[in-house]
Amino acid sequence: MTSDTPFPPAHLSRSFGDSLAAGPLVLDGGMSNQLRSAGHDLSDELWSARLLADSPEAITEAHLAYFEAGADVAITASYQATFEGFARRRIKHDKASELISLSVELALDAATEAWRRGVDRPLYVAASVGPYGAMLADGSEYRGQYGLSVAELADFHRPRIEALAAVGPDVLALETIPDTVEAEALLGAVRDFDVPVWLSYSIAGDRTRAGQPLEEAFALAADADEVIAVGVNCCAPEDVDNAVVTAARVTGKPVVVYPNSGETWDAEARAWNGRATFAPEQVTGWRDAGARLIGGCCRVGPEGIAGIRKVLAGA
Repeated sequence: MTSDTPFPPAHLSRSFGDSLAAGPLVLDGGMSNQLRSAGHDLSDELWSARLLADSPEAITEAHLAYFEAGADVAITASYQATFEGFARRRIKHDKASELISLSVELALDAATEAWRRGVDRPLYVAASVGPYGAMLADGSEYRGQYGLSVAELADFHRPRIEALAAVGPDVLALETIPDTVEAEALLGAVRDFDVPVWLSYSIAGDRTRAGQPLEEAFALAADADEVIAVGVNCCAPEDVDNAVVTAARVTGKPVVVYPNSGETWDAEARAWNGRATFAPEQVTGWRDAGARLIGGCCRVGPEGIAGIRKVLAGA
């Protein structure tokens, strides 16, 4: 059950833009790893989005864990929530729209509960808009180049952006975008809605996952007024340093960064391999280079977010 008034006490009311300008803000960590740690099976193609239908209270609890750990911003469980993906589960369009909207409502509920529990700072909700490849559930969001045009990708993304925007998130997170074709499509689609966005690429080294130079990728957002931050996520921590510098130089905008733990995802085995290389101490360099939205992605949990908050608070 979602609350009717998911708003902060008056003394905590502050626009997302004002808080971003004062930054840095702490983002949350990985939704999937937090849900798995609570015992939920995410082997379905819908991934964490399945729980929007099957166990929405688990998503609220995951958001709440991150707010209590120190996150200022919750990213919704809509990364893999699409009309096409739900249709494969025989979920009709109207119900799918409700579930996509619910992802924002659950994050708002978590913020309300966090305030009730004594979290005494402004809290925000970023509605996740994942890449087309996330719907395919075959690892192609880490390759891009789907063979679709800008117009076709915009047509895919626009309906769920509409469903998310209608609920009133503070910002849309266009995240884990693998190439400039999809970025161009998304930037065109969001112009129809009065919601600020951040654009965040998944990268390997100094290029997008599809191989485009980061200068070219970030430049797409430089003159887009609706884009309030540009950066990278779901990448190796060691790739962040250069990306932050490049994003700040090319766009002049605040930078958003939330890398993975450093482990490597095996799409065929659907498992993580290798060792974690992420350390909260890394974030001071990112902040100094222009990062104003800083958190973690896959395999970074509440403990890591608490560490980020501690480092930034003491810097």
